Amino acid sequence: MSVSHVHIKQAAGSGVLKGRGTALNPANRFEAARQEAFDDGWAQEDAADKPQTTLIRDSTRSIIARNDSPDLSFETSVNPYRGCEHGCIYCFARPSHAYLGFSAGLDFETRIVFKPEAPRLLEKELSRPGHKPDVIVLGSNTDPYQPVERTLGITRAILEILERFNNPLGIVTKSAGVVRDKDILSRMAAKGLAKVHLSVTTLDPPLARAMEPRAAAPARRLTAISELAAAGIPVGVMVSPMIPGLNDAEMETILEEAVKAGASSAYTTMLRLPHELGALFTDWLEQYLPERAAHVLSLIRQSRAGQLNDSKFHTRFAGEGPYAAMLAQRFTRAVQRLGLDEAPSRLDISQFHVPGRPPACLQMSLF
Repeated sequence: MSVSHVHIKQAAGSGVLKGRGTALNPANRFEAARQEAFDDGWAQEDAADKPQTTLIRDSTRSIIARNDSPDLSFETSVNPYRGCEHGCIYCFARPSHAYLGFSAGLDFETRIVFKPEAPRLLEKELSRPGHKPDVIVLGSNTDPYQPVERTLGITRAILEILERFNNPLGIVTKSAGVVRDKDILSRMAAKGLAKVHLSVTTLDPPLARAMEPRAAAPARRLTAISELAAAGIPVGVMVSPMIPGLNDAEMETILEEAVKAGASSAYTTMLRLPHELGALFTDWLEQYLPERAAHVLSLIRQSRAGQLNDSKFHTRFAGEGPYAAMLAQRFTRAVQRLGLDEAPSRLDISQFHVPGRPPACLQMSLF
């Protein structure tokens, strides 16, 4: 396996905390209060000075989220957690933390809101008279297998409910922790009710450690693809996000390694930098890749109509302009060459039933 390595600077400063994506905590865009960046002396390896993860109980009364975006292939999702300890600096979900009164910066990866009532609420919503079943996606916003899942087990409890109801599901994650649940997923996959997508952003360990500090190492994600595929679970690879001038040179290699591991489908998206994320990502580049920062930002702007972000439907995931078109062409050619361009397998909604009630006849749907 050949990997094009990026030289990561051993950064130190106000924008860096070891094991975290960022040390910055920009102001919540919905509030007037301001927060200042700080340096807690992480380089001294004093664990007592490092920001710890705080768990916050969510008292939500509903759990199934719905969207009507023309860019998404699903309409319903469940997110067991808000915020994500993986700390990926590029995560498009960071700005959503502002709706909770927190910052998109360090708060997003250290103040994790968990939903202990999610399984009970899901069972209640699926059992409602008149409920229209659909494929449910886990991981559409934040990762359902982030580190805290190992102790809380909310995602697994959700899978148990979905299996009881024969409700099809798709999972998006960058965690090898999904392998823990291959018993449930393999049983559901045997009935056409489950598929998993592993996100592999880079195969370069130093780049992954800097960019996705608490996510699974690239090699572990490929191993997870192998284990899931061996268990009969359809698994795809998400080569996302592609960051112009940073990890895009690895696109074909990632796809090749994923196919060797057992991936049967592939997807990609261009980097998105909504709201506060533009400043956070810019700071990260200047801290870790100062010699590359201006070039990467220039290519992003060339693909986003001169801006760091473009939120328009139909183009926000792919970008526009010559550079974005080139990436799209490379992806298309690679998936054709590797046999990843076949029509995706269907997830079968017709098997949905509420335990204790006779099953209804439903139509099939795609995830």
